[in-house]
Amino acid sequence: RGQSHGQAVGMVNTGSDNLVRPSVGAWVSYGLGTENSDLPSYVAISPASSHGGPRNYGSAFLPAIHQATVVGANGKLGSGKIADLLPPNVKSEKPGELAVDRNQIDLLQRLNAEHLRRSGPDAQIEGAIESYELAFRMQRTAPDVLRIEDEPEHVQNMYGIGEKETDNFGRQCLLARRMAEAGVRFIQVSSGNVWDQHGGLRAGHAKNAMATDKPIAGLIGDLKQRGMLDDTLIVWGGEFGRTPIVQGNDGRDHNPHGFTMVMAGGGSRSGYAHGETDEFGYYAAVDRVHMHDLHATMLHLLGLDHQRLTYHYAGRDFRLTDVYGKVVDQLIAKA
Repeated sequence: RGQSHGQAVGMVNTGSDNLVRPSVGAWVSYGLGTENSDLPSYVAISPASSHGGPRNYGSAFLPAIHQATVVGANGKLGSGKIADLLPPNVKSEKPGELAVDRNQIDLLQRLNAEHLRRSGPDAQIEGAIESYELAFRMQRTAPDVLRIEDEPEHVQNMYGIGEKETDNFGRQCLLARRMAEAGVRFIQVSSGNVWDQHGGLRAGHAKNAMATDKPIAGLIGDLKQRGMLDDTLIVWGGEFGRTPIVQGNDGRDHNPHGFTMVMAGGGSRSGYAHGETDEFGYYAAVDRVHMHDLHATMLHLLGLDHQRLTYHYAGRDFRLTDVYGKVVDQLIAKA
């Protein structure tokens, strides 16, 4: 669905190619809640600002507390810090120190609550109240989770940290593991808008693969050695593939008709390739999986029924898979 980036990215991340809908991570946060009340249940690491931007990690009509907390932007981890976690005049990030006094938060929350009482139900005000509380608690916990330099050297090496080609994405993947370990339910990592090779595909894809292969392998291996892989689902892919037909100077155009997604851990079936394209590698021809089917399967592996995970809004019940989707049983590991 969707030949343009905006439509296709929206479909992958929200299940809708045109309308504003909650992101997959927001639905998971809504369905599962949080394992750690001092951290957000959903974090987006270095998300793109283009092709829908915040829509791809937003909560839309779900309560605002379920939208992602952002670290980094546009495929770059940057400082690796959560923006505006500390007040402008506070520089300290020492573990255990709170930059804002509890009394300050209590006063602000009382004012917000009084405004909410007078104005009536307001999702934005309710979201602000919850976000202030979370931000206050995060001051104690988040700085520790974000310090990937605390990891032993051999662990950093697994992700390619310190190597020119893999350092940036390796840091993102290691941060994702640290967040999962700390109880964040859903972590979304972006390698940036670097795969759109309308020209120079061989050189471009080789460079991008070099930057991502080792960090992803490191993440899977690290989760396995920590006993976390069986309980952590990894889904790796893009919004579409490339055509088998050459475009321009060694390029390929967009192909939403047949492309590949990879799953690992979390009860997914290993060592298995599902489906086939036609003989040209253009259209999915055998055992086709729609994005709604993939989303239904992801939710199933996370313990959620995609048909029962609903939210009533504007007169009807909405769900991630809308009125579509089926769990692909072949993608699930057998007991």
